[in-house]
Amino acid sequence: MSTETPVPTGTDDVNRYVTVANTPEFAELRRSLRRFVFPVSAAFLIWYALYVLLSAYARDFMSTKVVGHVNIALIFGLLQFVSTFLIAWLYTRYADRRVDPLADDLRAKIEGSPE
Repeated sequence: MSTETPVPTGTDDVNRYVTVANTPEFAELRRSLRRFVFPVSAAFLIWYALYVLLSAYARDFMSTKVVGHVNIALIFGLLQFVSTFLIAWLYTRYADRRVDPLADDLRAKIEGSPE
């Protein structure tokens, strides 16, 4: 019976990740991503909570007719979809300009280095 402990599969990958995660380039990549994700997520959640709260507690306001049978609640509900697509489009632009170049540089550095 051997006393050596077998090396778990994937240990090299874990060590590589830890090494990369501690680099300043990776920290900058995370900062760049968080600069967009956190404020936009907070804004969207506030916007969504406002819609839910108004629907629950300001029924008279939300049932105000704007045109024909279209009321404010319907407009706000549709704007939820619009804002979701807008955020996706804005993130795509942000990622193309700020996040992807950093990720590409980091990937090139990692793949170009000897193992």
